[in-house]
Amino acid sequence: MQHVEINGNNYELVSDDKCFSLDVVKEYVTDYFNDFDYIFGDFSGDKIRLKGFYESSNENVKKYNDIKYLDFYKKNFCNIGAKTFLLRKHRKK
Repeated sequence: MQHVEINGNNYELVSDDKCFSLDVVKEYVTDYFNDFDYIFGDFSGDKIRLKGFYESSNENVKKYNDIKYLDFYKKNFCNIGAKTFLLRKHRKK
């Protein structure tokens, strides 16, 4: 697994449809994503969309951002055939 650092946070690239570009992602990840356990990205055309997800056990989790609903999100909110990737944050112990 590839490990990357974005905005001072360490992530592991969990899945990748051969679309992940650290330089591109760094341009779009803002402080907004700091609290999320995961960052999901999808490319449609030449545009990237990012969404934050939480572990099911996280106190901030809601149904729409629970990682167990990622497949539902992909099926209902991503274009068919869109290239995707998923980053999981390494939490400091």
